[in-house]
Amino acid sequence: MGDRAKELLLVAGTGAAVGALSTAAVMKFLSRSKRREGYVRSLLESNGVASGGAGSSISPRVVATSDLLDDEVVSEQLTRNIQFFGMESQKKVTESFVVVIGLGGVGSHAASMLLRSGVGRLLLVDFDQVSLSSLNRHAVATRDDVGTPKALCLKKHFLMIYPECQIEAKVQLYDPSCEEEILSGQPDFVLDCIDNIDTKVALLAACARRGLRVLSAMGAGARADPTRIRVADLRESSNDPLSRAVRYRLKKDHGMEGGIPVVFSLEKPKAKLLPFQASKEEETPSDYQIVPGFRVRIIPVLGTIPAIFGQVMASYVVTQLAKLDFQTEPVVNLDLDHYRILHHRLLEHEELIYGSAEQVLVLYFVLSHS
Repeated sequence: MGDRAKELLLVAGTGAAVGALSTAAVMKFLSRSKRREGYVRSLLESNGVASGGAGSSISPRVVATSDLLDDEVVSEQLTRNIQFFGMESQKKVTESFVVVIGLGGVGSHAASMLLRSGVGRLLLVDFDQVSLSSLNRHAVATRDDVGTPKALCLKKHFLMIYPECQIEAKVQLYDPSCEEEILSGQPDFVLDCIDNIDTKVALLAACARRGLRVLSAMGAGARADPTRIRVADLRESSNDPLSRAVRYRLKKDHGMEGGIPVVFSLEKPKAKLLPFQASKEEETPSDYQIVPGFRVRIIPVLGTIPAIFGQVMASYVVTQLAKLDFQTEPVVNLDLDHYRILHHRLLEHEELIYGSAEQVLVLYFVLSHS
């Protein structure tokens, strides 16, 4: 047999051996995965948490928040979090109580990830119902949920994900008259996902007065760029009409100038409120208000951005609860004097290189009017 033939036989033999080993490895992995799946299923069944069909009803499993991580099912479900935070830090999360007010595109995603991160007790508050048009941004709602109060919709779905969580759902509008009812019980965090200025300002002022930690969501509508989303003090938020209005009202009505962390976008809104359209000639916007003072004109929303706002809020809160230290990226806001200096330097540079700085004037106009 020639050397070339021997080489081909050697290559073929090696390939067959590798193929056999690969097949054995895959079969071993599948076998291990199947055993793991069987273990998890038997674990769920033995603890009365066997999964049902899509329409099945799941009751809460009563486990004290201090004992949650001692429960086999819960500790298995939260394995990745435990590996990330460590057992003691994850225990702080599972023993925590978080209030989420406003359960639309932002609030539903924030609440969903707080639940999946193992928060042991949630209070969900919203007066509104799931609509067909809200399905482009809601975390869990389906067409079957249209017409259902958002708070009850979330509770139903959440119990199928983490039935050990103590979930209370309140179908009501937050206002100063229900402050004690909603903010009592010393919550570890309050998430403000309200899009109405009056109720938003009332909630933030109440949290500050009570010494409660709060994280507030600013405007997520009419944005498209996920890289422009930031967490910072309310004083630092910019390019956001809702931030400006909230800052003004907090200072005017409550003497507050900051001290509240917010999630906001540096991006200028890509669209404006749609014009009001009545179905009858004699109707006015107030005829369409669910409650007095609420906006009736619609702002276009790309569903991904409220979802990211909610995910950012949940991540911020969970890491705070777990006492995981990290520094948020600073927001750089240059005042007009800085822009003038930069503009002057750019003029000099352009004139030196090109002999003219005419086009820079357009850039300066944009900056000075931003």
